[in-house]
Amino acid sequence: MVGCSPRGENPAERMHSRDVAAAAALLAPLLPPTPLLHAVALDLLAGRPVFFKHEGWQRGGAFKGRGATHALLRLAAEARARGVITASSGNHGTALAVAAKAIGARAVVVMPEDATAAKRANVLAAGGEIVLAGLDSATRMTCAVTMAEAEGLLLIPPYDHELIIAGQGTCALEALAQHPELALLVAPCGGGGLLAGCALALAEREGTAVWGAEAARAADTFESFRQGQRVAITLPDTIADGMRNLTPGALTFPLIQAHCAGIALVSEEEIREAMRLLQQHFGVLVEPTGAVAPAALLFRKIPLDGRAAVAVISGANITPEDFAAAVAQP
Repeated sequence: MVGCSPRGENPAERMHSRDVAAAAALLAPLLPPTPLLHAVALDLLAGRPVFFKHEGWQRGGAFKGRGATHALLRLAAEARARGVITASSGNHGTALAVAAKAIGARAVVVMPEDATAAKRANVLAAGGEIVLAGLDSATRMTCAVTMAEAEGLLLIPPYDHELIIAGQGTCALEALAQHPELALLVAPCGGGGLLAGCALALAEREGTAVWGAEAARAADTFESFRQGQRVAITLPDTIADGMRNLTPGALTFPLIQAHCAGIALVSEEEIREAMRLLQQHFGVLVEPTGAVAPAALLFRKIPLDGRAAVAVISGANITPEDFAAAVAQP
């Protein structure tokens, strides 16, 4: 793996906010800031002015462009020549394929058998190669590890890696620059790379809290946070396909545990309604996972206590047809 540190060390003690700041400096010339959206009608729903950082406009259509680009920028020429591989439900794979194409490297993405047509098309359009394996993240990663060893590819995980975490955390620094009064940031949590990175980025900012948001049907991080240790769940049945993890990451969870204020849960209908509201007020089509953090604010799952709040829209890789089908479900 790229620059992987010994697993026995606690990343919550080893990683620092300066790691995110360094990533931001490296990425700034390549990745323009994503917008911060606001609508007065949504303030009324949330009970407080709330803003939404639209990472669907990031490279690859999701926040994953930050971590993937950061990791590949750190690669030596020899590693680039070998090519890279990852396991992904779609967005990290797309981001890695886009970044790999820019440097002329091969990219292989191991995706679930039920990956959406939009996410498969995005990977292929970026020049990535697709391998389908199972339905859960553990099966995908096992396949990716096997292929990496067999073909000499460099494995770049979707979230459980320090360079990925630092890259994803640049989202929080951008949000803070756009909204200096920011006191509460909410990020969705699948494997935890975005949430861990954002929490790390703002860990030393006094008076600022970072919350995670998760689909109630995929509450592995919520349960882990509640119990104080990583908890495994059965394969989640949720519309939020980016949250079909069995357990939070071995590297991401200690950072979440150390630096997050809590994890909020939202229902499937609340996710769908958040998708509808974001489309209605901003004209954007957001994938289900991307609407989880906005749902946590819009349906008052987190006490705002008068604080200036930002929720991350994590991705927008969805076709109009899939969007319509998703919001129409009962």
